[in-house]
Amino acid sequence: MKKPTGLGRGLSALLDDADQRVGKKPVGTGASVERLSISSIKPNPSQPRRQFDDGALDELAASITEKGVLQPILVRPVDGGYQIIAGERRWRAAQKAQLHEIPAIIQSFDDEAVAEIALIENIQREDLNAIEEARGYKALADNYGHDQATIGKLVGKSRSHIANMIRLLDLPGDVASMLMRGDISMGHARAVLTAEDPVGLAKAIVAQGLSVRDAEVRAKNGKATKSKGKEGAKATHPVDADLKALESQLGDMLGLKVRIVHGKTGGKVQLAYRTLDQLDMVCQRLSGEPI
Repeated sequence: MKKPTGLGRGLSALLDDADQRVGKKPVGTGASVERLSISSIKPNPSQPRRQFDDGALDELAASITEKGVLQPILVRPVDGGYQIIAGERRWRAAQKAQLHEIPAIIQSFDDEAVAEIALIENIQREDLNAIEEARGYKALADNYGHDQATIGKLVGKSRSHIANMIRLLDLPGDVASMLMRGDISMGHARAVLTAEDPVGLAKAIVAQGLSVRDAEVRAKNGKATKSKGKEGAKATHPVDADLKALESQLGDMLGLKVRIVHGKTGGKVQLAYRTLDQLDMVCQRLSGEPI
């Protein structure tokens, strides 16, 4: 089978949907391009991308100096000026190239459409680091009520991918910074999430060059050691592969970190939530109410 390409339904399809929501004509090949003053354009404060590589911007600026801006940016009218929907990197590079104007397509989109388009454009171009991507998914869930399945369809990713990305937001700040810088990988980060001392394990990964498998083993062994050292001795239980699989399955379904502790006389299921909206979602699922 031919591997599908593109991102979900594609950015152009999303633009059409967004236009229909706000009663505008779709943006297509016939859309007019205008030249706008760079000073009249402001970045989107909800832009999921927060880091811009200076070296890459300098290279793009050099290309723009030689050939101009080949692809117009997408903006919407805001407060007498314009706000960027897609193309902030080109806008920043154009400033470095000391341009006074930039080609742009002007469309009126609501806040939800802007958030969706900005996230999709960045993911499509692979411009986001893992934490920025996770924050983008969480914003779509928290601000606009999208569940993980809907977000997955929107960006062409599986629901489990969305859930795993959002769980990265549970990382301590120091560890999240390591992930954003590329000091540790996604696999390392997922192992660190299960550790008793996430920061200590992350530092060990960097200092000792641990593989993802090594990190997973250390995270597991650290928990076992702590359990054995507890006073008196509640019997410790080996990690059961079926329980770990069930934790992962429940976590993907709920978008939350799930921990299952099972013993001879029973056990408990722990759900870790970050916001009251997430708690409300769990309550609705347990009560059978529609979400």
